[in-house]
Amino acid sequence: MSTRKINVLDEQLANQIAAGEVVERPASIVKEAIENAIDAKAAQIDISCEEGGLVSIKIKDDGSGIASDDLPQAFLRHATSKITTSSDLFKIASLGFRGEALPSIAAVSRLEIMSSDSDSGLARKLVYEGGQLAADEPANAPKGTSLLIKDIFFNTPARLKYMKSIQTELGHISDYVNRISLAHPEIAFTLQHNGNTLLRTLGTGDRLQVIAAVYGGNTAKAMHRLKAEDADYRIEGYVSKPELNRSNRNGITVIVNGRYIRSFAVNQALVNAYHTFLPINRYPLAVLDIRMHPSLLDVNVHPSKMEVRFSKEQELKQLLETAARALLESERYIPHGNESIRTKKEKEEWVQESISFKSPIREQVNSSFSSSPAVDYVKPVQHVPKDAAERLYAPSQHHFPDKQNSAARHVFAETAEPRAVAETSQWPVIEDYTASPTQDEAMDKSAAYPSDRSKTMGLPGESASSEFPELHWIGQHHGTYIVAQSEDGLYLIDQHAAHERIHYEYFLHKFGTSVLASQQLLVPITLEYTAAEAAALRGMLDLLLEAGVELEPFGQQTFLVRALPDWMPKGQEGALLEEMTNWLLAEKKAVPIGKLREKAAIMCACKASIKANDRITREEGEVLLARLSQCQQPYTCPHGRPIIVHFTIYELQKMFKRVMT
Repeated sequence: MSTRKINVLDEQLANQIAAGEVVERPASIVKEAIENAIDAKAAQIDISCEEGGLVSIKIKDDGSGIASDDLPQAFLRHATSKITTSSDLFKIASLGFRGEALPSIAAVSRLEIMSSDSDSGLARKLVYEGGQLAADEPANAPKGTSLLIKDIFFNTPARLKYMKSIQTELGHISDYVNRISLAHPEIAFTLQHNGNTLLRTLGTGDRLQVIAAVYGGNTAKAMHRLKAEDADYRIEGYVSKPELNRSNRNGITVIVNGRYIRSFAVNQALVNAYHTFLPINRYPLAVLDIRMHPSLLDVNVHPSKMEVRFSKEQELKQLLETAARALLESERYIPHGNESIRTKKEKEEWVQESISFKSPIREQVNSSFSSSPAVDYVKPVQHVPKDAAERLYAPSQHHFPDKQNSAARHVFAETAEPRAVAETSQWPVIEDYTASPTQDEAMDKSAAYPSDRSKTMGLPGESASSEFPELHWIGQHHGTYIVAQSEDGLYLIDQHAAHERIHYEYFLHKFGTSVLASQQLLVPITLEYTAAEAAALRGMLDLLLEAGVELEPFGQQTFLVRALPDWMPKGQEGALLEEMTNWLLAEKKAVPIGKLREKAAIMCACKASIKANDRITREEGEVLLARLSQCQQPYTCPHGRPIIVHFTIYELQKMFKRVMT
């Protein structure tokens, strides 16, 4: 005689199990209730909670409400008004659709709901305790729904003991309400905790106004408006200026068809757009509202509906990264030295003797570019004293001289023969592409760059911003910072970061044409690896060859470098190649050629640039400033650190009490 071991769970137990997926903490209840209110077309949603939501949560909205006859039906599992057939799952336009929220919440709390679907003032009130109906009575209430949840997890103490502190639970609630208010600026939200108002939005539809309410007015002022669109996606929102950043990705809010979600792919695309604009491990603030046809989106992935799948994810990532990158490259980013004394309007109650800030070096550099927009890096101006030029364009063997003789080396070479550059200078001159037809000239300019960013970066020497200030050398501070002035104030320039940016744009361009510039070595460079590393590196030889590096296996664990770009920093080739290959091995996945070329350009730029405590002369400093002004993006180094800081004349006067307003 067989014994039955498989039983059908009763409704209450099934709801408690479902609650384990849907109701993770008090913030989960707030999320589900707000989503229902938004689906009901509410214009105002008020949330109040006590003790981090563990004691009580109340959510009130002015939406369409629930009809009296439908109210008990809403507490049955999988009861929903959002979908009717299986085909609806492939075009979900509402935030809620599973029909699990209300029964799951009721199963683990004491719940009271009052709702009306008319302006008559008549409503129906239901009370549930642990999933059991305790009261059903008529009530008076305006149109909309009021939900009161008390004693969360009172009947599941095992869940209750895993709740965090009050502040932690409140933080989760506040975080979600902040983000959903950013997703729906047309709705007025109010969040209160223990009687204190934490958030209040006006529901005007102005997302920037909501950003100010959530993050503060200064943050809102430091945001850029972003808009992008293609055949499948439309992106609107705001991204922060590079100087406004955080140590984690929590400042990025991604909204898809009105739903706040978590998406690593979208976050990574935005972070990639900020590459070289932000230091390592720093991340922007952003609010991205992504719209698409519901058929391109699968929201039925997880019970919490916080994860989604995009059917054209790569296209979305490319659209976002390209649009954000183009926006960032079109702006001027010079941080102010003293933000605390800035005012909305710069004061002009000062008088100063007129001074000419026209730099002879800068004028000659600019005139060189005006003759042909296709010029790469120009040749040195003729009036620079010869001794300064020799120090500035020092041969490669003097790349690391002693401190007393460590002038600003290798800004660019003093040579008329481009092919002789590699033998005489660390900073070669690239001939004018329009001067004489060459093989380089026949190439499409976009091929010079390793990725699609060539569309927005342009060639070296084509300055991205006409707003870059015209700087006049004053001096050098601590052998590290150049002090300069312009008509609008005082500037400090990090000489290493500036030189690194100049080198980076040069090397990035050259790595795009590396095959033409590659040269065979008379004496190969030897590199050694472990057996596992050598095996992995053998599969990357073609990739390195595309970057102009010819690596040949020589035995089990040894490789010979047969050829490399002839403009690589002299004396640093072995260290650079070892660093490049170690980076490739650490990636442990397929690396696109564009990423390799960019990484190599950053490495070369860092090695070739002057360092802190390197003394430079005025002439050398003027040349470096002129070079910086011609960079495509002269505001941050390849690692994302700021190059230049600005003190306005008003800020200086304020610091010295020359003005008191």
